[in-house]
Amino acid sequence: MQDCPNTLSPYWSILLIPLVIAVYCSGLYLNGLSSGWYALSKRFRAQSKFLGQLKSTRPYFNVCMKNWDDYSGIIRIAAEEDSLYLSVVFPYRIGHPPLRIPWTEIQFGKTKFLWRRYVVLTLGDQEHIPMRISERMARKLGILDRLPS
Repeated sequence: MQDCPNTLSPYWSILLIPLVIAVYCSGLYLNGLSSGWYALSKRFRAQSKFLGQLKSTRPYFNVCMKNWDDYSGIIRIAAEEDSLYLSVVFPYRIGHPPLRIPWTEIQFGKTKFLWRRYVVLTLGDQEHIPMRISERMARKLGILDRLPS
C-alpha cells in the first residue's frame, strides 16, 4: 500500500495568497457600497489631504453607517468649521476614499438603541446616508454644539 502525503503542493500556496487578497479587497469594496460611503464619495471626495487634528474612534465610541455597517475603531473624524472630514485607516481604505462633507449637506437628529444614545448625521441632501455616532464621540468632536435646540 502506498501512503498519501498530507502536504499540499507549493503551487497551492502561491495561488492561495492572491485569492485571499482578492477576497479581502472585494469585501472592503462591497462594504463601501453597502454602507453608502461610495455614494458619498461621488460628490464629497476630499480634494486635499487633511492636516488638522483627527479623532480616531475607539471600539467603545460606536460609529455605524447605513445598514448598521460598523466603522468603530477604523474611522477617523474631524469636525472643521465648514465641514466634516471622514477617513478610514489604511488597511481598510479600499472602497473608502477620504470624504469632506459641508455642514450644509448634513441633517442632525438623535436616536436611542437599546441602552446607547446616538447622534444621527444624515449625510448628503441627495444621498441621505445615516451615520450614527455615540453621543460621547459627538461631544468630543463638538458636533453636539451644532445640534438645533
